[in-house]
Amino acid sequence: MNNPLVSPGLGVIFWMLIAFGILVFILMKWGWPVILKALDDREKTINESLNAAERVRAEMAQLQAHNEDLLKEAKVQRDEILRNARMTSEQIIEDARRKATVEADRIVENARENINYEKLKAMTDLKNQIANLSIEIAEKLIQGELADPKRANDFVIKQIENTHLN
Repeated sequence: MNNPLVSPGLGVIFWMLIAFGILVFILMKWGWPVILKALDDREKTINESLNAAERVRAEMAQLQAHNEDLLKEAKVQRDEILRNARMTSEQIIEDARRKATVEADRIVENARENINYEKLKAMTDLKNQIANLSIEIAEKLIQGELADPKRANDFVIKQIENTHLN
């Protein structure tokens, strides 16, 4: 196993060291600055991205707090609107109840007046009918009394005696 790659000779090592040195020199002269610049640029980009992410996170927290404040304010406004609506509805109901009570009182009063009017009318009609019946009865009685001339004469005398002149 005399493989030159496994056990290289002194000349191969020498030329490999010279090639390695040239490679290191070229890399140090032109490669490392570019690689280091790229790494610095990448580091700056990552830092800027992290800073931007931190700013966005802070803005999001601020927006979330602002949204919570807006939500609280909206809830307060909603509660106030509901309270006003409830008070308005209660006031409307109370006004309607008051108007209904006034209207009911007016209707009851009108009904009482109508009942009293009808009662007086009925009493007047009843008095008139009683008066008419009384006159008819008296007329029939007087006709019966005056049918006989002697009784008619006694009746007239009796009525004259009962009549008092002023």
